[in-house]
Amino acid sequence: MRKETNQTFPSDFILLGLLDPNKYGLLILSLILIIFMVAIMGNTILILLIHLDSRLHTPMYVLLKHLSFTDILNISNIVPMMAINFITGRKSITFAGCGFQIFLYSTFMGAECLILTAMSYDRYVAICQPLRYPVLMNHRISVILAAGCWLVGIINSVIHTTYVLLLPYYGTRTIDHFFCEIPAMLRIASVDVSQYEEIVYMSAVFFFLIPFSIIIFSYGQILRIVLHMKSKEAQKKSFSTCSSHLAVVAMYYGSCIFAYMRPKSYHTPGQDKVIAISYTILAPLLNPVIYSLRNKDVLCALKKVFGKALNHKNEKF
Repeated sequence: MRKETNQTFPSDFILLGLLDPNKYGLLILSLILIIFMVAIMGNTILILLIHLDSRLHTPMYVLLKHLSFTDILNISNIVPMMAINFITGRKSITFAGCGFQIFLYSTFMGAECLILTAMSYDRYVAICQPLRYPVLMNHRISVILAAGCWLVGIINSVIHTTYVLLLPYYGTRTIDHFFCEIPAMLRIASVDVSQYEEIVYMSAVFFFLIPFSIIIFSYGQILRIVLHMKSKEAQKKSFSTCSSHLAVVAMYYGSCIFAYMRPKSYHTPGQDKVIAISYTILAPLLNPVIYSLRNKDVLCALKKVFGKALNHKNEKF
């Protein structure tokens, strides 16, 4: 039986975590670690395929590469620390460590929301305005969009991280969560944070509600065009491409909006933890699976790379 270590310093925070120190907790942790490894491997493979196959050097896949990169960084920011705290029994996290985790998490989440929106814009232009696609959406524009997503995410993260770290925490420093998330931090602040909570809500409108509305509008227009296509093959291909994106959007934005935009009185720590699993652990796992298994171009690139690797191995022997 593992021995709990409770040695902390006055400036440390205590993360209560997601799992209880029992056999079921260990079983769930094992499952989470498997998800973590599969997510890292899947997203890494997707990035390598896009880099290696020239047919995937298009705006859509440039954005997809950035989406996979945010997934790798986001899940790596959460799961290893959670696993270490569970295994060692030391639930404390330093003030600097907590601030760093908030900064990284806020950056990756903000960037991912905007990247998903940029991807919907790419699909809208490709299907609704195909003749203008080379002008409205080319490699240069996709790189600018990706850089803009990261920049806005970083600026937003700097503002929120700075404010949260400057709050006084004179009483309990126990965070009822499995990572340092802003709403959980606000619950233990020693001052009234109601005004700042309104700012957090407005940020949620900017990063979740507005992008989600843009995506729904884009796919509404796409659906209108697709339904008027005469070619059944073209309809099938368009639906296949867009359904992959919508599956990711529905899961990611749905959980984020529910987590950050429902009334404060409806929040409970246990509920917040369960919801957070979907956008911190499950989303990085499902993104490469959805985009790989439902995308003919990615599957062809995968066969091509593995075919070359097998041929090279056979030539050696």
